[in-house]
Amino acid sequence: MAKKYHRVLTIAGSDSGGGAGIQADIKTISACGCYAMTAITAITVQNTVGVIDVAGVEPSIIEGQIDAVLSDIGADSVKIGMLHSSDVVRSVAKMLQKHNVKNIVLDPVMVSTSGHRLIEEEAINTLCETLIPMATIITPNIPEAEILFGERIPSQENLPFVAQKLSERFNVSVYLKAGHLTDDKLIDIFYDNSQHRYFELKTKRVYTQNTHGTGCTLSSALASMLAKGYDLKESAEKAQAYIEGAIIEGADYEIGHGHGPVAHFYKLWK
Repeated sequence: MAKKYHRVLTIAGSDSGGGAGIQADIKTISACGCYAMTAITAITVQNTVGVIDVAGVEPSIIEGQIDAVLSDIGADSVKIGMLHSSDVVRSVAKMLQKHNVKNIVLDPVMVSTSGHRLIEEEAINTLCETLIPMATIITPNIPEAEILFGERIPSQENLPFVAQKLSERFNVSVYLKAGHLTDDKLIDIFYDNSQHRYFELKTKRVYTQNTHGTGCTLSSALASMLAKGYDLKESAEKAQAYIEGAIIEGADYEIGHGHGPVAHFYKLWK
C-alpha cells in the first residue's frame, strides 16, 4: 500500500533573504513532517534589513499555480500569506472555492518587520469581505489585529476581547499573537469559534534580533498540524511550541545586519 504525504499548499510572497514568506513556509512545513507546495503571489527584494521592492505576480499565473497543484496533488491544508492586491485576493478565493479546500490558515500579512507596507488599502477590505470568512483560522499579530479591529490594542488584557470580536465578525477562529506587546509575559490567545471560548498559550519571551518570519513560520506550522489530522486547539498548541523552540534555538545566530530568521530545522517532526 502506497504511503501518503501530509500535503500543505502555501500561497504567499517570496523572500529573497530566505527568512520569511514562501522560503520560511517551505522550511517550516518540511520540518513539521509535511509535503510543501507553493503558489507565489509576489517577488520581494529584501534582506534582513528590510524590503527594498515588491513585484506582484499576475493573478492569472497565481490562479494557474493553485489550480495545477490542487487538481493533481491536492492539499490537506492551505496556508495563505502575502496577498498584495484586491485582484489577487479574489483570484485566490475563486480557486479555493473551485477546489472546495478545507483547513485554511490565513496569516493577514500587511506590514513587514521593518515597517514596509505589503498590501494595498483596497485589498484589506477585499480580504475582510472575501477571504477571511472562508478561513478556518486567522493568525494576526498586534498591528494586523489593530487594522482588522479598527482600534489600538494597548495591553495583554485586551487580547481575549479582541480575539472574540474578530471571531464573531468573520465567523472564524483566531490565533492572536502577542509578540509586539511589551509585557514581560508573552501570552498568545487562541479563540475557538466552534466552542466560543478562548485559551491562553503562554510562552517564553526571548530577547533577540532574530524574529524575521515568525508569523509566516507559526501559520505554516499550524497548517502543517491541521494537515496531519490534529484538531484546531492541538494544532495551535503544537504550532506555538514549534515557533517558541525555533526562536530560542536561533536567538544567538548572527546572519545579515538586521532581523535574522528563526532556526526552522531545530526539530524535525515525522
